[in-house]
Amino acid sequence: MSEHLLVLLRHGQSEWNLKNLFTGWKDPDLTEAGVAEAKAAGQRLKARGLAFDVCFTSALTRAQRTLDLTLAELGQTGLPITRDEALNERDYGDLSGLNKDDARKRWGEEQVHIWRRSYDIAPPAGESLKDTVARALPYYCQNILPAVLRGERVLVAAHGNSLRALVMVLDRLTPKTIPAMELATGVPLVYRLKADSTVASKDVLSE
Repeated sequence: MSEHLLVLLRHGQSEWNLKNLFTGWKDPDLTEAGVAEAKAAGQRLKARGLAFDVCFTSALTRAQRTLDLTLAELGQTGLPITRDEALNERDYGDLSGLNKDDARKRWGEEQVHIWRRSYDIAPPAGESLKDTVARALPYYCQNILPAVLRGERVLVAAHGNSLRALVMVLDRLTPKTIPAMELATGVPLVYRLKADSTVASKDVLSE
């Protein structure tokens, strides 16, 4: 019987995470701490005896590099990797590149909180979480889930908001509960799915 393994991994700390900047579709690299987080993720997966057949990631450097570092720790370089913008981070529009404290001074604490934590209100020229779900979830249903249900062991390295879209379905969260859900950088979420695509088990591989 297939184990229907799906592992979701948010990229390690990026240079802009460290500087407290809105990142979105901008493309900073990992910090040294982010590199260490990605390697640690691979070590934790290896310690559990987990291995993979195929991988998916976004079009952004921080997710791709996290995946490469994780696979290197697993001794699984050379696996098929699909990169797609559908798994990119939420586009923060006019907020991208701004310090979060500066954004609060410009637009006010309440407005910035609404943009960050509401489900369907987008920042200027950007995406809401609902918009991100609208592109990431169909990609999951059409590309990632079929691979899992075929018995391929799948690793997805992406971003806080694009992965929330997947977790929303897997954990049966609602538009009210998903905005408050935090995904830590570099911490693998190990799902095993049933044949009907619902979750049989979930394991968070934190330290």
